[in-house]
Amino acid sequence: MRRYAITLMGLALACSGCNQKADAPMAAAAPVPATTISHPTAATNTVFVASGPLVVENQVDVEALREGVVVSILAQPGTHVHRGQLLATLDDREITADIDAAAAHARAVEANIENWKAEEKALQTDYDRAQQLYQDQIIPKEQLDHTKYKQEADEYEIKRETETLTNAKDIEKSLELERDKLKITAPFDGVVARRYVRVGQKVAVGDRLFWVTAMGPLEVKFTLPERFLSKVSVGQQLAITSDDLSSQAQSNAKVTQVSPVVDPSSGTIEVLAQVDGPSSELRPGMLVNVRVPEHP
Repeated sequence: MRRYAITLMGLALACSGCNQKADAPMAAAAPVPATTISHPTAATNTVFVASGPLVVENQVDVEALREGVVVSILAQPGTHVHRGQLLATLDDREITADIDAAAAHARAVEANIENWKAEEKALQTDYDRAQQLYQDQIIPKEQLDHTKYKQEADEYEIKRETETLTNAKDIEKSLELERDKLKITAPFDGVVARRYVRVGQKVAVGDRLFWVTAMGPLEVKFTLPERFLSKVSVGQQLAITSDDLSSQAQSNAKVTQVSPVVDPSSGTIEVLAQVDGPSSELRPGMLVNVRVPEHP
């Protein structure tokens, strides 16, 4: 019996070995995950993202051209204005009085000229009569010359008064130009961004009164590594976006200027591009991203 049990155990071990050998080919045939290797082609373009502010050409501080006291403010921040539109006024009463005095002086000189012209006609008549009397040998030559000199002196007085009138009118015009400086106007179409003064404030020449900025055309100014010097050209279209916009809307900009030299301190070139068309979301001063292809 014992020998029979040992024989059965040996058969069982032999069968187990046969099963393992039969399963081995199945384990070797299990699928192995494959690794995909991509080979970049010449058509694949990489994009360099630069950033820069949106700027406009017309953006200035409106300064006082004459000292004076602000008597009225006619525009507030956010007001859209046109060129020449009145923004504020300074007290002009003193200079207006000077203009009135200059105008009165000019009128007085004009009256003097008219008076001298009337007298000149009378003297011309006397001279003509004296010439006839002299020809008739009624008066001596000295009397004829005296009449002639009076007539010539009157002509000189008319010329002198005419010059005085011209000078008086020039002074009046100069004063009017100075009074115009007390009217603070918009230098171009745009919007009032800031107001620096209040009614009743006394300002001096050069003091800032308003900050006026145009809303377009918008331009983006940015820098690129010097390797882009031959890759970016005037007229090239670039895509711009802004992280500050919820819509992440994309606009286009056309390159208008590329610096011909490289800044040696930073190894960059400066580029200027104009945004195509008006945009309701983009504003001067915003920081935008510019996507520049490495291989245009």
